[in-house]
Amino acid sequence: MSSYKRYRVPGGCYFFTVNLAERRRSLLVRHIGLLRNAVRLVRRRHPFSIDAMVVLPDHVHALWTLPPGDDDFAGRWRLIKAAFSRSLTPDACDFRRHVDYIHYNPMKHGLVSRVKDWPYSSFHRFVTGGCYPEDWAGTAEGSFGGFGER
Repeated sequence: MSSYKRYRVPGGCYFFTVNLAERRRSLLVRHIGLLRNAVRLVRRRHPFSIDAMVVLPDHVHALWTLPPGDDDFAGRWRLIKAAFSRSLTPDACDFRRHVDYIHYNPMKHGLVSRVKDWPYSSFHRFVTGGCYPEDWAGTAEGSFGGFGER
């Protein structure tokens, strides 16, 4: 485990790269409104200046300046992540489970040994969009299954 020392300067300017836990997902741009709301909420309670920021499908780069006497950037990120995650949880997770179930079905029913081999599926669009790796779900022999009916 790495042990990082963070250089903290009250009122300082900080550069950040913040990643999704699941790097192949595109939640940040698909739910940009929820992310913006989370940032707005935290900025109202814990002000800071966003000097520059870019949101990519699976990570964010940001340059912030904190108010004089304040160096709690970690607390702000924790609150942003929590607000964003809470706003996603019920619908996004349920949606994702259904999408996974749909894409896994041809392999589940023995039509192909790999999900990517079924040509009549939106799975290919999801791979192109970066939501899935091309080898998602492995092969029929070593698949993880567990979707839907038995």
